[in-house]
Amino acid sequence: MTMEITYENIDEVSFNHEEKIQIRFNDVDVLGHVNNAVQLNYFDYGKLCYFDTLKKSRVNWQEAELVIVNLNVDFFSPIYMDDDISVRTKVYHIGKKSLKLVQVLYDEKNKSVKSICKSVMCGFDKQTSSSVPISDEWRNLINTFEQ
Repeated sequence: MTMEITYENIDEVSFNHEEKIQIRFNDVDVLGHVNNAVQLNYFDYGKLCYFDTLKKSRVNWQEAELVIVNLNVDFFSPIYMDDDISVRTKVYHIGKKSLKLVQVLYDEKNKSVKSICKSVMCGFDKQTSSSVPISDEWRNLINTFEQ
């Protein structure tokens, strides 16, 4: 059984992957904080780096076997231009045709979680445009990395 990950128990999750985020001027909105939509780009960057780390090379997403089918983001406090932000990523569940990821945008200076993204990716066959089981290759890479 997969535990429900919430803001209250996110400190119990052990993340094996972390990437520094470079906040750019155009990421910041008129209110002076990073726009919530931009945070989705940070989460995407974290996923990209996570899977590249597992493969030990750049993943060719034109031939990729995984696609995002669901995203849920909870925003807890604003991110500002001078914050020291990293994105932490973990696959915490692998089913037959899908896997679940949790990511956090973490403020290294203040030691606080700014937002949490939970997403679901599924195995995908580009030729038939249909879901397929997660490949043994991805399953083994993830299990080896996360254990």
